[in-house]
Amino acid sequence: MRVVIQRVSKASVTVGDEQISSIGQGLLILLGIEESDTEEDIDWLVKKTTQLRIFNDVNGVMNRSVTDISGDIIVVSQFTLHASTKKGNRPSYIRAARPEFAEPVYEKFVASLSQAIGKPVGTGKFGAMMDVSLCNDGPVTIFIDSKNKDF
Repeated sequence: MRVVIQRVSKASVTVGDEQISSIGQGLLILLGIEESDTEEDIDWLVKKTTQLRIFNDVNGVMNRSVTDISGDIIVVSQFTLHASTKKGNRPSYIRAARPEFAEPVYEKFVASLSQAIGKPVGTGKFGAMMDVSLCNDGPVTIFIDSKNKDF
């Protein structure tokens, strides 16, 4: 399971002409799922994400988590995070999980994240073409792979 975490001052997701999620200060999380992902990956990433100290304290030091600031979160499923560009110029997505596996994992990740922060988490629409808008605060962007915890 891979995530790209972006600290945002605001973010939103639109499908067609309908805005389906929007937040103020918090995190926009792009989530990539592969077939080998388990409950352990979900639990580890939820804990890591909610405890990641990337928000400024009163001294301007990144020392606070999204839960510390009562921030909001949007999670958008993004299979392209598992793109392989090893050969040629057309990425291969063979490592990305099929929708019938990925969607329930995505939903479980969102539910676990919501429980961890004690409030609803915004989402994209699984499998849909979405417009994701954000104001990256900092900018701060973090990449985490649950299969490579030392990265």
